[in-house]
Amino acid sequence: MVNSCNTNREILWRQVWGLAALLVAIILCWMAYTFYQPRILQNLELVELAGWLGIVQGLIVAVIEPLNGGISDRLQQRLGSRLPMISTGVLLAGVIFVSVSLLANHNLPTGMRWIIPVLMTAWVMAMIIFRGPTIALLTQFVPTTELPQVNAILVLIFGTVGAIAPLLHTLLDSMGASITFMLGAIALVLGAYILQLFTPKHTLIPAIHPDKSATAPSILLVLIFIIGLATGFEMNLLFGIFPQKLQTQLTGLSVELIASEILLVSAIASVPLGDWTADLGANKSMLLGVGTMTGLMGLTVLNDSSILAIALILAFGVSLSFILMSIIPLVLGKLPATQAGLGIGLYLGGSAGGTAIVSLLMKQIGITSVAAFLLAEVACVAVTLCILLCKKLENRG
Repeated sequence: MVNSCNTNREILWRQVWGLAALLVAIILCWMAYTFYQPRILQNLELVELAGWLGIVQGLIVAVIEPLNGGISDRLQQRLGSRLPMISTGVLLAGVIFVSVSLLANHNLPTGMRWIIPVLMTAWVMAMIIFRGPTIALLTQFVPTTELPQVNAILVLIFGTVGAIAPLLHTLLDSMGASITFMLGAIALVLGAYILQLFTPKHTLIPAIHPDKSATAPSILLVLIFIIGLATGFEMNLLFGIFPQKLQTQLTGLSVELIASEILLVSAIASVPLGDWTADLGANKSMLLGVGTMTGLMGLTVLNDSSILAIALILAFGVSLSFILMSIIPLVLGKLPATQAGLGIGLYLGGSAGGTAIVSLLMKQIGITSVAAFLLAEVACVAVTLCILLCKKLENRG
């Protein structure tokens, strides 16, 4: 397991909260982007592009995210810090966000409208520069044994922000794209400043890891990417298909509200599940989450009871919490600290690829709830096999 650089084996809470502040800004900016992207493209009369841009961007992220993670690892070893890369990415993302907000309000000539989707794609690439490296900082702030408890806080934040999406969308709609993107840029810069402020240089010494070789075997890196691909695929099936299915029994609730309730339950469940997932270990917690989610999808396909539909929403939330709670400990626990950025990049890249594939399938052929359940079974088997192979490699080592 990867060791923290903190020799006293204590969680550096000040640094963790600084990291959480930047992650909140990242989540809010992604929400603002996904809310306004189709609207802006529609206003530019690029309706067809709106459906494809997210898919193309997801596939690009799947390739670039691991490469970026590897670069952050090399910078960490040379400079002793990932913060310069994080600051550069935040600055670029902020500038591009402001540029899009300014251009979106102008009636661009038809021949120049392509600038907006290009800038949007550049913004996504800029966000990639610092998203993975920010999460990789946990290896220096938190002992491996404490990662599940700290990750519970991050899941609580992620789930809570995601759960209030309907309210945030109303607020975003009232502010307009320009003000929203301006505030998003400010939030990113402020989040990065808080992280820098809360992270003294002496906490950025590279973690020492005597028990593993400096480089993980290539097959392990591939397996982490596949785990990201499969879990991202399954989680997007959950939110893309099953809220609509549950809504047929709960006609008083909107699809968006059902998705928010699942996220809220996952956030609340993360608090009591922190110690439990630590006891189970990341491997078992991930398998429990993915396996349970897949089984619940099968029940949802067969369900025609409103009471059971409510129970399924709660259960989906708990299973999602298990998955989210396991991601960071699983990845960081399988690689040496010198490859933390690469590991996070592989997982996030795989997850982006899974998201793009689900979007492509839904756009091109459509996915029924039955087909989604069958596809989720394939994803579940893939995660299981990858984790078993990872464990076999660890035993050999």
